[in-house]
Amino acid sequence: MHVTAVVMAGGKGRRMEASEEKPMLRVGEKPVIERVLTSLLTANLVESVVVAVSENTPKTARYVKQFPVKVLVTPGEGYIQDMQFVVKKLGLEKVLAVVSDLPLITRDIVDDVLERYATCGKPALTVAVPIERKAKLGVGVEYAFDAEGKKVVPTGINVIDGRLIDGGWMEQEVMILDKDEVAINVNRREDLQLAERLHTTRSS
Repeated sequence: MHVTAVVMAGGKGRRMEASEEKPMLRVGEKPVIERVLTSLLTANLVESVVVAVSENTPKTARYVKQFPVKVLVTPGEGYIQDMQFVVKKLGLEKVLAVVSDLPLITRDIVDDVLERYATCGKPALTVAVPIERKAKLGVGVEYAFDAEGKKVVPTGINVIDGRLIDGGWMEQEVMILDKDEVAINVNRREDLQLAERLHTTRSS
């Protein structure tokens, strides 16, 4: 299964209220996006990585060029629109879309997600975390939905069949991961501080 990982790194990050571009905020002295890229580039089931940037993230675009990734400038019209732009522009088939603000994601999680996708038999897979995990960490929730009898929250990790990108809604599998690593998206200063604490704890 040839999988291209697409890191969505073109958003403005308004909620962060920081002068720095959100993908360049640091956890453990490394930019968040570098941690995401390291996990993707070392995963066994990812064959190539694309970083989708926009005019909102010029510093990010320059920084990631040191890694073995393709950098593509998108219109910056929104997450879904920009992902569709990348998939069509590059003619991608199996696509792992990952937001750039998941500093604790690991290569094992990436491979687990792709293994689940390969066996689920559906064109799309969404990774979600139980809302209780978010509440336990004190992380804010903007949107939740029901899956397998639980209230869950999207993590910003999705796998899709890019050949169906123009077909509208795709039947999807929901993979529930009850892990801190996918529960923390760096959207606010409090999230950044929490990610730093957890990273420090796990590194010691």
